[in-house]
Amino acid sequence: MAVRLDDLPLRDDLRGLTPYGAPQAALPVALNVNENTHPVPEEVADDILDGIAHALRDVNRYPDREFTALREGFADYLGHGLSRDQIWVANGSNEVLQHLLQAFAGPGRTAFGFAPTYSMYPLLTRATGASYVAGVRESDYTLDADEAARQIEEADPDVVFLCAPNNPTGTPLRLDVIEAIYAASRGMVIVDEAYQEFAPRDERSALTLLPGRERLVVSRTMSKAFAFAGARVGYLAADPAVIDALRLVRLPYHLSALTQAAATAALRHAPAMLSMVDEIVAQRDRISATLSALGYQPHESWTNFVLFGGVDDPAATWQGLYDRGVLIRDVGIAHSLRVTAGTESESTAFLDALASLGR
Repeated sequence: MAVRLDDLPLRDDLRGLTPYGAPQAALPVALNVNENTHPVPEEVADDILDGIAHALRDVNRYPDREFTALREGFADYLGHGLSRDQIWVANGSNEVLQHLLQAFAGPGRTAFGFAPTYSMYPLLTRATGASYVAGVRESDYTLDADEAARQIEEADPDVVFLCAPNNPTGTPLRLDVIEAIYAASRGMVIVDEAYQEFAPRDERSALTLLPGRERLVVSRTMSKAFAFAGARVGYLAADPAVIDALRLVRLPYHLSALTQAAATAALRHAPAMLSMVDEIVAQRDRISATLSALGYQPHESWTNFVLFGGVDDPAATWQGLYDRGVLIRDVGIAHSLRVTAGTESESTAFLDALASLGR
């Protein structure tokens, strides 16, 4: 007789939960998980391979526990006067967030996020034994500074998650809202800027708010703009004291020598790796304009995806697109679906398939 999960002595607070995961299918056009669908440029891939090959010569030894060269690379890339002592790196931004929760949340503590937002926040929170509280957004998914601060004061969380721009809605987050939330909070405030590179160039990052705010953290990822999702590299910037706290909870040598070599090489080619961002933004805006012309309601997006409403039957529309070889995402928001901005041909395939379904 097969053993079921419920037959195991699982932690009580994990019973009934479901793992994170988007549908995976070998369809011609996969636009469901906000990947950068452009390949890594050949000359960059060659340099990355050289770096990995060099690291392999010493793979019998443990890697640099402090990933010094990589932290210096990220400090240079982010700018804003940051030093390597203010940088942390882990296996994807999810592990970065997990480290923060292990250090500042845990049993008897609470994390807070404004719903709808990234669905991993509550999963990571509960996995570390903390409780998760979901606040509410305005009807257009924005946050009002005064109302957001009021919710934070009422909930009094130990950790606040702010997704900027927000996933799955694409909504921008103004810096004055972050400032108001920080002032209202006694705990850690994590600004998740996974999609920041797709925001307008003249918009300031939350990195500009770091000086003088020792409880503020700004996390990023290489998965999106850098087309590095398969490498699993996330990072953050914060006060050096925060970095010291994360050393208490990370596993020994958590970042492999091969990961460090690959990410360091990719950072050396940041301009080339980011050259595709403008094209992705153009496709995002093209998708939004065409969705409007088709009678849907796309929401403003500063990311590499578009959430669109006005979908009478999301499940039927999702299935219709699937049957036409296009995979997008139903994120559980009523009468809405989300699509990643892919290459021009992928975006065209999605728009043509959607148009063929009719309203």
